Amino acid sequence: MAFCASAPSFCCRLIGAHQRTAPSKPSPRRCLLLPTRCNAQIPSPRRSANYQPSSWSDEYIQSLRNDTKVQEDNARRMGKLTKDVKQLIYMKKGIEDQLQLIDHLQQLGVSYHFKEDIKDALWKIYRSMEEVNMLLKDNLHATALMFRLLREHGFAVSEGVFNRFIVEKGNLKASLRHQTEGLVSLYEASHLAQEGEHMLEEAINFTTKQLKSLTEGSLEPHLREHVAHALELPLNWRMPRLQTRWFIEASQREAKMNPVLLELAKLDFNRVQSIHQRELREVSRYFELALLESCHTKANCLITTIDDVYDVYGTMDELELFTDAVDRWDVNATGKLPEYMKICFIALFNTTNDTAYNVMKEKGLYIIPHLKKALTYRSHPPSFHQGYTPILEEYLENALLSVSGPLILTLAYCTSDDVSQDTLEDFHSCPEIARRSSMILRLCDDLGTSKDELERGDVSKSIQCCMHESSLSEYAAREYIGRLIRKNWRAINGDQSFTSRFEENLKMMFINIPRMAQCMYQYGDGHGKSDRVIEDRIRSLLIEPILL
Repeated sequence: MAFCASAPSFCCRLIGAHQRTAPSKPSPRRCLLLPTRCNAQIPSPRRSANYQPSSWSDEYIQSLRNDTKVQEDNARRMGKLTKDVKQLIYMKKGIEDQLQLIDHLQQLGVSYHFKEDIKDALWKIYRSMEEVNMLLKDNLHATALMFRLLREHGFAVSEGVFNRFIVEKGNLKASLRHQTEGLVSLYEASHLAQEGEHMLEEAINFTTKQLKSLTEGSLEPHLREHVAHALELPLNWRMPRLQTRWFIEASQREAKMNPVLLELAKLDFNRVQSIHQRELREVSRYFELALLESCHTKANCLITTIDDVYDVYGTMDELELFTDAVDRWDVNATGKLPEYMKICFIALFNTTNDTAYNVMKEKGLYIIPHLKKALTYRSHPPSFHQGYTPILEEYLENALLSVSGPLILTLAYCTSDDVSQDTLEDFHSCPEIARRSSMILRLCDDLGTSKDELERGDVSKSIQCCMHESSLSEYAAREYIGRLIRKNWRAINGDQSFTSRFEENLKMMFINIPRMAQCMYQYGDGHGKSDRVIEDRIRSLLIEPILL
């Protein structure tokens, strides 16, 4: 699925799926769909989240088409360029140049064309680590780049490779503190730290401080741009396709990028964008209830839509009826539902069953019980909705179940190439990495949306629970939540190694959920108000091709 974890948020923003109003008291949080049983009376009028209409009409989305002849010509050119790049990978060169080439292929978004070639090249480096470290000596940039690339590809490389660069109290050698490229590389590498790697945790702190200091000096424009970009969000936390767009455009302003790589990257970006546009056309028509393809994107859009029905729009009585219909999984149970809920339930019912049918036909697996279980209500204390502010641990345990991550991951895994009956049972026990991934989604959501949600009468979020429990200021509570996000990232990093029982595609699903969350909620609620940052990102990712 080309959209991966970014699909629900970006698609719903584009097609205007968040044009809703809502009740005057908070609706319950639940594991995706199902609320706390409660007899509370919810007065009208409904609350409103003040979501604005989409900037793009269905007519405009349907017009996003590319010239077939141009696409065919570009495909032929890409075939020639791909062969040229493959030769570059195997051409004899120094360690640093080989690492730089692999990094450029990844950041330009074309490494998937050379997956096995890159893996072979990294295996050779990994097998001769001792010799490589001797060759790199005091080259901080190349050492950090090697460390990051090896970890990203699942190789078990120790933080000890940085020992030769560190002096007393974990500080860098004085001679390295003004090597901007090396500091950026170490900063990025440090964000692949695992639990207990204190040297890398310290490296994040001192590289961040040093890089901020350097931006106040006289850096060259291209270096200043790269440093500012890194400090905004580390590479490991970024959505890959948005990073690809930024890196291509940044590389065009520099003379050192190989023109063959750059041309291939531009052609490939536009090719992938055309695939996104095709999916977007299908999803836009789907929300007119006309087509039933692209199950991932449509299901995720429904998850986001129904999530807001529970959080904002539905009354308690309506939510009880909807809960019962989902529990029974029976279209005949929709008779008492209001019209808008009937549409939601039937769309959910049909999409889920259609997905299950396709999986049964292709793989012989019956996934309906697994999808239903992911929708099932998990306990949520009624006191949360009676003015009670829980302690942070209590909130997180329940909020983890209410965020959409577990259901999105379940859907993605049930329809993946890696799925089997045995792995389905294993996955459904909610592996720790899935919990970590969903936790980051929950915490990023809270950091970005809690202010607006509290203003419209929602329940306390992690920030307020932290403030209440520890008597912290809002600023200090937000800092603490940020540390929890980094802690969960370290846990995810630790499960990316070859020893993980999960296949590579599934591990990428786990990491793309928090990447999507950090993108959507970095500057507030990515669905709400007039978030120009998100709108610009959507346009650059899905609408505007790169000029060749």
